[in-house]
Amino acid sequence: MNLTLQIWRQKGPREKGHLQTIQATDISPDSSFLEMLDQVNETLERKGETPIVFDHDCREGICGACSLVINGIAHGPERATTTCQLHMRSFEDGDTIVIEPYQAKAFPIIKDLMVDRSAFDRIIQAGGYVSVSTGGVPDANCIAINKDDADEAFKSAACIGCGACVAQCKNASANLFVSAKLSHLNLLPQGKVEANTRVKAMTRQMDAEGFGACTNTGDCEAVCPAEVKMSNIGRMNRSFLKSLLHD
Repeated sequence: MNLTLQIWRQKGPREKGHLQTIQATDISPDSSFLEMLDQVNETLERKGETPIVFDHDCREGICGACSLVINGIAHGPERATTTCQLHMRSFEDGDTIVIEPYQAKAFPIIKDLMVDRSAFDRIIQAGGYVSVSTGGVPDANCIAINKDDADEAFKSAACIGCGACVAQCKNASANLFVSAKLSHLNLLPQGKVEANTRVKAMTRQMDAEGFGACTNTGDCEAVCPAEVKMSNIGRMNRSFLKSLLHD
């Protein structure tokens, strides 16, 4: 496959970025999107040019570090698929592919396609944990949990914190991420004790980081590689109102 890539290049967080046109030649349709970028970088290095900076880690669709916007869609055209698991057979020979970093105030660009997503870490630090003593592992396993709650908590815990929801939302909202983290803790007995303080702490930090308000358009759910549902946002809003009444 021969492709025309329009790739965002930016030397640093304070520099002005631009799209650079790069030709990708002899790309195997069976290679992953990141393997294609690796091949392009090898070509650039042989020419003495600066390789493209992009983020990645496990390349197994687990960590979500491979955060790219491909032709205007976070993680690319395939549903429930991270960038590292996206294969070039999803495109046609001769295609032009626009590759950009996540564009959000709360995700400042470090260089080229790499962004700083530490805002998510600070939201987790604000309340995304259980500090109540629940005993050892055997004791915790003996706690009876309603199956519906357990299933919902498990689905919410599947969120990998990639930030695709933020990148796709026109308001750069982090509601889907925060609500998923709140749901998987607040639905379980161990997390109910701190549910009221947790929802206030995490939503307060979310606002402080500069994320926007929910648009209710569903773009976040559509691009989520873990298929986290917007029903979590409704659950978060109800939990927040409940915490205010509790106060």
